[in-house]
Amino acid sequence: MTTRSRYALLALLPLLSAGPALAQQGAEVKMTGRCERLVIAGQDITQNCKEELANSVSRGRTSFDFAAWDGQTLSFSGSGAQHERTEETEQLQPVSLVVPGMKNKEGIVRNPAPAVGSCKFSSPEPGKTMIACEATSQGKTYAGVFVTDAKADGKDATQDAKQGAAGQPPKP
Repeated sequence: MTTRSRYALLALLPLLSAGPALAQQGAEVKMTGRCERLVIAGQDITQNCKEELANSVSRGRTSFDFAAWDGQTLSFSGSGAQHERTEETEQLQPVSLVVPGMKNKEGIVRNPAPAVGSCKFSSPEPGKTMIACEATSQGKTYAGVFVTDAKADGKDATQDAKQGAAGQPPKP
C-alpha cells in the first residue's frame, strides 16, 4: 500500500463512524498488498486472490471487496453506522450481507445473501495494516484476510490526508 492510499484510508475511516449523512456521499479506496485468505461459500480460493482490496462507503453501507484472478469476487457489507472501535487502534465493522460474484461475458453476476459476521481492521499506520473479514450465510463460510504494505513514495502525506479518499482537495 502506498503512503498516498494509506492516508486516503485514514481519511475514509471517519466516514465509517460518521453516520448515514456522510456515508450517503460515497467514497472508495483501493489498497495493494497481500491477500492471505479468500474463502467463498466454503471453498478456499486463496491461490487465486488478487493483490488488491477495495473499501467503499456508499448509501450508509461500508464494504470490503476482494477479487480473484479466476473472475470470482466477494464483498463483505454492513451498515457504517454500526462501526465500532474495539481497542484504541482496532475497528470492527459488523457484516450483514455477503455478495459473492462471478465474472462472465456479460459482466459480473452478483448473488447478495444475508450474513452474520464482521470485518476487523487496525487504524492505518506506517508498516502493515490487516483487514480480516469473516461471515456465515446459509450455513456457508465466507472469509477474506488482506495485509497492506506501506511504501515511501515521497509524497506529502499531510496533503494526501487532507484530500481524502475521493482525491478531492479540501474546501477552504
